[in-house]
Amino acid sequence: MRRHTAGLTLLGIVLFGGAAAAPGNPSNESAARTAVEQFVSRLGGVSVSDMVVIQTLTLYDPRDFRQQVTGEQRLSIKLPARQRLETDLAGEREVQLLSGDRLVMQRGGKIFEAPPTERVRQRAHTLVPFRRTAADLLLEWQSLGVRTDVAQVVRAGGRALTVIGALEGDRTSPAVWLDREYGVVRFIIREDSGGRVKVLDLAFSEHRKVAGGFFYPFRQEIFLDGKLLSVTRVRTVEVNVGLPDSLFDADALLKGASR
Repeated sequence: MRRHTAGLTLLGIVLFGGAAAAPGNPSNESAARTAVEQFVSRLGGVSVSDMVVIQTLTLYDPRDFRQQVTGEQRLSIKLPARQRLETDLAGEREVQLLSGDRLVMQRGGKIFEAPPTERVRQRAHTLVPFRRTAADLLLEWQSLGVRTDVAQVVRAGGRALTVIGALEGDRTSPAVWLDREYGVVRFIIREDSGGRVKVLDLAFSEHRKVAGGFFYPFRQEIFLDGKLLSVTRVRTVEVNVGLPDSLFDADALLKGASR
């Protein structure tokens, strides 16, 4: 089975936990800013400096859903913008280390610094509400193609969701879906793959409270052009464990000193 990795490390975006506006009509950029400000302020009393997430990853072949492979992941995050994702899958080990704008990868016995296009894709990991303002988040979303001058509230599954970047019924435009309690429950972006634009759709569910009013999704699904690409099932989440800075040393990983 061909191994598809596009978008897998976008899972860091689920660190959001925020608020949505009351149901209303399609609105403008001020409505988006208001919703995100509420979203950020809700976590004002929650203190999170780092996180460790242990999860099971299942990859599916978009051409044949019956073909799948399962592995384990350890996601270590140190706020505001550092992350280390370690994956053991089908006998192979991969490490992705994001530190600011740098992304270093260890894969197939090789260690290398990812090109700019790959780094842009991973920037979603830095989109966490802690230590960030509403303006910061909106700018990050804009950099990923989300139109922050388009916003409205819809209802899905009995819950009010603020959709930023797309109107109701639009399932292909880059967009962020915010839930009143859980934060981001859906994130849609477009990727250029070999000259063809594809739609990457991330859905987050089964939220559990892990610190104060901060919820984390224990089920995460990624779809590529409407076909299931992966399912991540979280087993444990620990916060404020005191992760060392050395774990996120990009230069050390490049030299093979941090594995």
